[in-house]
Formats: sequence, structure tokens, C-alpha cells
Amino acid sequence: QVQLLESGGGSVQDGGSLGLSCVVSGFQFRDPNYCVAWFRQAPGKRREGVATIHSSGYTVYTDSVKDRFTVSKDNAKSPLYLQMNSLKPEDTAMYYCAALSPMPFWYNVSLRESEYNYWGQGTQVTVSS
Repeated sequence: QVQLLESGGGSVQDGGSLGLSCVVSGFQFRDPNYCVAWFRQAPGKRREGVATIHSSGYTVYTDSVKDRFTVSKDNAKSPLYLQMNSLKPEDTAMYYCAALSPMPFWYNVSLRESEYNYWGQGTQVTVSS
């Protein structure tokens, strides 16, 4: 059974930092072409892509988090991380880890939610002003 388990959420003041982790169990990235990503959903809003990292190390960020958030994953077996700095109240949301594997060769690395086939249950991040 594939499980993606997020951790590290919590409450922080405006301008603070948090780090999220996502551990994948019951699954191995056997295909060399995959993506793992962070999405978030604020109350009353649609889920949006935050950052993704391809197995090559290539990353894509949504504009609102560029230069503040960093996504990383050392290798196929390591957890997925999201370091969030200079947090703002508008970053408040449930954060989800997602994986796309195997990734068809014709896909571009993106934050298109519909392409991701494995999802975690989420971890809450709250930023207060």
C-alpha cells in the first residue's frame, strides 16, 4: 500500500520559517523519471501547486513562493522536503505531498494537479499576522 506521510506543519508568526517533510512508504521509485511535489489548499480555495522536483533535480515553483520556499529530495529513497521562509498569512493552508510515477516521457515537469497519482493526507500550516 502506497503511503505519503507529511509532517512538520504548525503555527508560525508572519515572517517566520517552517520545514515540511514527506516520507513515501510501500512504494519505490523504480522508474528513473518521476516528480514529487507540494500542493496546498486554503479554506474556500482550490488546491494549488506550490513546488515540484523532478528526479533529475529540476524544480518548478509557483510565482508566489519563489525566493521564499525551497523544495528538495536527495535521491529516490530520501524524503521530500519543503523549506518555507519569510512566511506570510496568505501561505496558511493544508499542505499536501504528491507523487507522479512513472512519469510519461511526453510530460513536462509541472504543477498540474491532475497528473499526480499518489497523494498524502496533508499537514496544516498556519501563519498569523
